Amino acid sequence: MGIGTLVFLGALLAVVIYFVMIYNNLVQIKHNVAKSWANIDVLLKQRHDELPKLVETCKQYMKFEQETLTKVMEARSRVFSAREAQNVGQLGQAEGALRGALGNLFALAEAYPDLKTNQTFQQLQTRISSLENGIADRREFYNESVNINNVRIEQFPDSIIAGMFNFKPAQLLEFAAEEKADVDVKQLFNS
Repeated sequence: MGIGTLVFLGALLAVVIYFVMIYNNLVQIKHNVAKSWANIDVLLKQRHDELPKLVETCKQYMKFEQETLTKVMEARSRVFSAREAQNVGQLGQAEGALRGALGNLFALAEAYPDLKTNQTFQQLQTRISSLENGIADRREFYNESVNINNVRIEQFPDSIIAGMFNFKPAQLLEFAAEEKADVDVKQLFNS
């Protein structure tokens, strides 16, 4: 073998190694997106399990606020359905509705001193608020993972490998502006 052949084979080997490294990085990024979704899923499941306990505790005190309790349970059901279907778009909408319903519930609980001082209610409220914070943190991590994935599969030369091996962009978990707005507590008490 001549020097030209060795140089060619060395260059070919370097290109193959480079493309293998790109492929492995894309696989790792894809799995980071899946892992971050699974982290959100765990917290959504935990919150899903806690909400009926909260609603049941509230039912004992809030006889006249059945509509609010019903909205919480309906929103919980929509989040569960979106989570099970792994539909990120629907989950964002359902999450916004659930957060709004929970905000309304916690605001209305202020009008019930016995409920506010109930130890079970306080524990559940703290637990659900903690889960909400965890979900927000995980959502941020998920969106960052999705962004990294989507950028990498569009960058050259990664886009060549991504196209050859059918790497797909992932969808960000987003909420509508009205779903992110603070709850107007004053309006709740005037209605």
